[in-house]
Amino acid sequence: MPAGRTGPRLRVGVISAGRVGAVLGAALQRAGHQVVAVSAVSTASLRRAEELLPGVAVLPPDEVALQADLVLLAVPDDTIPGLVRGLVATESLRAGQILAHTCGARGVDVLSPAADIGVLPLALHPAMTFTGRAEDVERLATACMAVTASTVDEAGWHVAEALALELGMEPVRVPEESRHLYHAALTHGANHLITLVNECAELLRDAGVDVADRVMAPILSASLDNALRFGDRAITGPVMRGDAGTVRAHLAALGEANPDAVPSYRELARRTAQRAERAGILRADGAEAVHEVLDEEPS
Repeated sequence: MPAGRTGPRLRVGVISAGRVGAVLGAALQRAGHQVVAVSAVSTASLRRAEELLPGVAVLPPDEVALQADLVLLAVPDDTIPGLVRGLVATESLRAGQILAHTCGARGVDVLSPAADIGVLPLALHPAMTFTGRAEDVERLATACMAVTASTVDEAGWHVAEALALELGMEPVRVPEESRHLYHAALTHGANHLITLVNECAELLRDAGVDVADRVMAPILSASLDNALRFGDRAITGPVMRGDAGTVRAHLAALGEANPDAVPSYRELARRTAQRAERAGILRADGAEAVHEVLDEEPS
């Protein structure tokens, strides 16, 4: 058992072995807990279970829950309510168990049927993107865990925070009513960043750049680092300088190469100008010139 662990080891059941469930199961096992069963149906989930949780029994969800002290629901968001009701109806859950889901957009209200029979409900969302491979287990140690528990049970918050700390993660309390906004923020940043980067790569290749990833990596990495350290004052480029002519040329080039990219460029440039002006790094006359270009009807 890892040094520093003082509580009893939990028997963990993972429903199911998706990218998140398999990785968290492996991380909990490394932290000293025992994964006793996992559910997996697809070929990909069965492979993940074999690779990340070798030797763990693969069972139906109700049987997984019956064997566990901590039941981890790592299933698609919209399936959680029905799954919880089903586990309660089949008496697969019991008082004293811990039931946690990994959905970022939901708190513990979705687990209320289980809480009504004495199960401790937790929402544990790792603020990390997952591939479902072993390296994800290592990445958890650099990430935060958004934790939510019942507002009437402070013990639940402590259990959630303890589990996060055992995984090497930093627990961050997110109130029940703020889970949608919390998740929207991460989705807007992480998921849309991938779309933006891949669109950038396509445009560079259209421009004849064969090593788009090599060109992008240093500037995008520096931009992310600067944004996290300096906020809006990290903004650079033609919008921040008020170079309306360059912005107009960008719109024309994008319209010719990939018209689908124009609306997102316009909106992001508009938001960038607003933030840069508010931060005091774009003069009012420069902002006005940029907005005039961005508001022009496409030719």
